Amino acid sequence: MNSQILLSNVVHKRFIPFTHNLKYKVPSLYLNIDDLEKLNKNHFFFSVNTFNLFSFYESDHGYRDKRSIKNFVIEALLKYKIKYQNLKIMILCFPRILGYVFDPLSIIYCYDQDKLISILYEVKNTTNEQHTYIFKGVTNSKEFKLSHECSKQFYVSPFIEMEAYYKFFNKMFKDQININIDLFDKNNKKVLTASQFGKFIDFNSRNMFKFLSYNPLLGFKVMLGILFEAIIIIFKGGKYYGRKRKPNDTISFEGNF
Repeated sequence: MNSQILLSNVVHKRFIPFTHNLKYKVPSLYLNIDDLEKLNKNHFFFSVNTFNLFSFYESDHGYRDKRSIKNFVIEALLKYKIKYQNLKIMILCFPRILGYVFDPLSIIYCYDQDKLISILYEVKNTTNEQHTYIFKGVTNSKEFKLSHECSKQFYVSPFIEMEAYYKFFNKMFKDQININIDLFDKNNKKVLTASQFGKFIDFNSRNMFKFLSYNPLLGFKVMLGILFEAIIIIFKGGKYYGRKRKPNDTISFEGNF
């Protein structure tokens, strides 16, 4: 349950109504929530809840206010009757770089002793709304290969209609991870797939600077990349789906993995 850095690739492939591909390198954090205070003290270029070259803000996740991520997870597990004896929480997310981040997907892994008992997928869109999909189950914490699905509950892209569903594939083995999310429309046709795969490395100052060589100014590039890709989709004839802005973050329980 050590905190680590993930150097990975993200791939987006759209299949209908036209093909469109996007691939880029991204660095991520894989943090033990119980280690945040220690990480804050031990790393000069990394801070928790304060500005630094690299930083992690709890307010970017969970309740997205002054309440802690741990409280958010504990209350969610209690609400959906997911029991544990010794809870450990890991979060996979983008870091803030120079105070800025846009994190379309963060994943919270909940462990009890040597078992993975729940996964929370935090999805954000470019208008700063958030929805969390919660799954539960029991599997080995060291290595696992999981698949699960749910209906689409949250407006992410203006070029994808709401009536759709996701299939999640989540695999962790040795020092690597492979995450794949397929989106299908109401006719069971695959609209797109998004994947992230890479290798974990030690959390230290030297490896933090690999962030800069992997994807400098990560958050800005992600946001600009999304806007650029939107322009391309428009020129390719993508249909625009409007909606009303969601006033509050939402959460949904989606069953077993």
